[in-house]
Amino acid sequence: MDKRWPLMLAGSAAALAVVGLGAIWLGAIDVRASTGHWKITEWVLHGVMRASVKAAAGEAPQPLDPDLVAMGAGHFEQACLFCHGAPDTPRSALARAMLPPPPDLKEVVATWRDQDLFEIVQHGVRYSGMPAWPAKGRKDEVWAMVAFLRAYPDMTGDAYRRMATAPEVAGAVATGDRQPKADVLARCDACHAADKLADGSFVPQIQGQNQAYLAASLRAFLSGERESGMMRVAVNGLAPEELDQLAAHYATLARAPSPGPDRPAPTLSEAGRMLAERGDASRDIPACNSCHGAGSGNPLFPRLDGLSQATIATRLHLFQDKEAQPGGTPYRELMRKAARKLEERDIKALSAYYGSGQ
Repeated sequence: MDKRWPLMLAGSAAALAVVGLGAIWLGAIDVRASTGHWKITEWVLHGVMRASVKAAAGEAPQPLDPDLVAMGAGHFEQACLFCHGAPDTPRSALARAMLPPPPDLKEVVATWRDQDLFEIVQHGVRYSGMPAWPAKGRKDEVWAMVAFLRAYPDMTGDAYRRMATAPEVAGAVATGDRQPKADVLARCDACHAADKLADGSFVPQIQGQNQAYLAASLRAFLSGERESGMMRVAVNGLAPEELDQLAAHYATLARAPSPGPDRPAPTLSEAGRMLAERGDASRDIPACNSCHGAGSGNPLFPRLDGLSQATIATRLHLFQDKEAQPGGTPYRELMRKAARKLEERDIKALSAYYGSGQ
């Protein structure tokens, strides 16, 4: 072999590098979105994205709970509609002018597995405008979005509106310094309105909740101290006094009983009652009602009555998760310490007890 070949190859590579850097430095590479991509560029970028997502996606999850769909719908209306449109709303002209344009989800959702959708929503996609989920520890919220996306292709416009927006309220919303604005209230009621909380709702009831707890939680969502990608979007742009107005408004509303339609197995409910009222001294588990009972006297402890079984189980799992930051009051570490001592059977028992309205 000619000994000059290595030198010639190295020289050629160096020359190409110099030409490439020169083209970049002189601005010869067109980055204008208005001209679009070459077909080969589009094909390569899309292929790389699909291969990367499928390689990074984890194992297939358990079947998605259909009650998660409603939880995802309200967030989609506030955070995703502008780019992706909705069953009754076309994508905006500005979104269609992006490069690449955000896809029509009715056309592409079926081409991805559930774990692929989770990967995209959780981590976003570089060079596309698709952001990562703003709360790394809230995988439950990401799965709610996956459940919504899975239902999306077959969703009618009317069904979407009922699920993603606030129900119409008879009469005008009261105005004044201490009343939340109608549009802000509608933003909250899109998910939290009492008549939208179905039997297995993953969205917590906030009507009749302790005002101090609500105010502290809203401020923690706004600052990021309490993690929630959904609530971070919902409170974005609100002033502290508006958060206080919302807390005062919802605290004065009547609290509905827990929505659970079925009475749990007596043994399960009794086990939950024992933990709630007495705890388990042998495992250093305090009685839940010592903080959350009617006579606790601390308004920063939330009420548990009126919450669904799904909501209670989700909250307890979040307090057990080392990556999550679920608490928004000074007592969150106290709750985290207590929750980590619970076994899965304890969580099921407590959820059954509180969630059944007993």
